[in-house]
Amino acid sequence: AVRLVESGGDSVQTGESLRLSCTASGFTLGETDVAWYRRQPGNECELVSSISVEGSTDYTDSVKGRFTISQDNARNTVYLRMNSLKPEDTAIYYCGAKDSDRPTPDCYNHMDYWGKGTLVTVSS
Repeated sequence: AVRLVESGGDSVQTGESLRLSCTASGFTLGETDVAWYRRQPGNECELVSSISVEGSTDYTDSVKGRFTISQDNARNTVYLRMNSLKPEDTAIYYCGAKDSDRPTPDCYNHMDYWGKGTLVTVSS
C-alpha cells in the first residue's frame, strides 16, 4: 500500500529545534517532488518548503534561514530540520508528494500522496 507517514513533531520552547521526517512506502519518494505544508487552527494551509526530483529546494519567506529540507533516498525519507523555532511555527505539519510534471499545489491534500500530519507546538 502507498503511504506517507510524518513523525518528529513535539512540544518545544522558543529557540529550540526539531527534525520532522516524512517516510514513504509503496513508492520511491526520490522519484517525486516532495513538499512540507503546515496548517494552524483556523488558518489556511501554508506551503513551507519543497524539494524537487532534481534536488532544488524552496522555502516560504518566514522560515528561510531557519528550516532545511533534505532527502535520504536510502531511507525513502524527506526531512525538515527546523531551528530557532518560534511560537508562530506552531501547527500540524504535513508532507505530500507528487509527480514532477505539474505545479506544487497550495495544500497537501491536492498532492498525489500525503500523510496524516505531525503536531509541532512551540511555547514562549
